[in-house]
Amino acid sequence: MREERVIALAGLLQAVTLVRAIATRGGADAFAMQPNLASVFKIDADSPADVFGGIGNLRQGLETLIAQLDDDRRDLAITRLAISVMRVVGKLSARRTMLGALRSGIETIARQTVGVEATNSLVTARLAHLYVDTISTLQPRIVVEGNPQYLRQEAQVAQIRALLLAAIRAGVLWRQLGGSQWRLLFRRKQYSMMARGLLAQCTLSGV
Repeated sequence: MREERVIALAGLLQAVTLVRAIATRGGADAFAMQPNLASVFKIDADSPADVFGGIGNLRQGLETLIAQLDDDRRDLAITRLAISVMRVVGKLSARRTMLGALRSGIETIARQTVGVEATNSLVTARLAHLYVDTISTLQPRIVVEGNPQYLRQEAQVAQIRALLLAAIRAGVLWRQLGGSQWRLLFRRKQYSMMARGLLAQCTLSGV
């Protein structure tokens, strides 16, 4: 179960790392974005790894998780963003109507975009619209810091919102698996060791 929580956390951190990259540099690795955005549509996956299409798709997230658990390498902007996501997930868990609206909206987008890559602008735009109608109405809202030049561009904003929805998806998974901020705080070394083990699996399998 702990390893499954690490996978969910890696998915969350990969999503917020990509958000940060778009907000500060104007773009992010499409290869890493694909499994995160696709995970939004995997509502009833068999396992946490299946949500992201395999552990190999979470290399960036695992690397970020390991760095975030190390006091000397932690990126405070990533920490703030991840905590904001976790807080929203906590509020969302009590909003059954909103959870239903999210599920319905995701299923509708999935039907409308059959055969279209999750990174396609059509998909990100529709996921972003769903995010605005649901998650962004919760207070306090998730604040993304970055370069105003990129935060004013429609395509980048849509990608950021779609990835925040993916981060929420991973956060919901983390919570469903029994994850909590207190558990993470007191078991940082264990989580770091497990993340290193999973990252080693990615390397050994050549993914």
